[in-house]
Amino acid sequence: MTENDIALIRETFAHLHRRKTETARIFYDRLFEIAPEVRPLFKGDIKAQGAKLMETLLVAIATLNDRDGLTILLEKLGRGHRDYHVEPRHYDHVGAALIWTLRTSLADGFTPAVERAWTSLYADIAATMIGAAKAA
Repeated sequence: MTENDIALIRETFAHLHRRKTETARIFYDRLFEIAPEVRPLFKGDIKAQGAKLMETLLVAIATLNDRDGLTILLEKLGRGHRDYHVEPRHYDHVGAALIWTLRTSLADGFTPAVERAWTSLYADIAATMIGAAKAA
């Protein structure tokens, strides 16, 4: 991931984070639309889950220049998600919902460069979390 990719991710996430409640709602609405089978995995208040999602993304994005710290965070999340019965195939749905949310929320700001940066970041996130879940 290049410095330009990191800058694009941080800039676009800042836009989303200013509207974090709405962004999380859009994300989960889309996730449950494209993958209704994952809905039962979410036992608690989805609004609270949305807040956790946005804060976790905030921390992950803040540590993009600290690869070791980011890996530790993602491995912990991966092991935790395994305990919630998240399967590797679910990560594809989450990625699709994330990119759709970005495209929808950023509108003209969702450029091909932004899409490439976020797609690359999410692929790394998913691979690290899946690897940690399988290793545990």
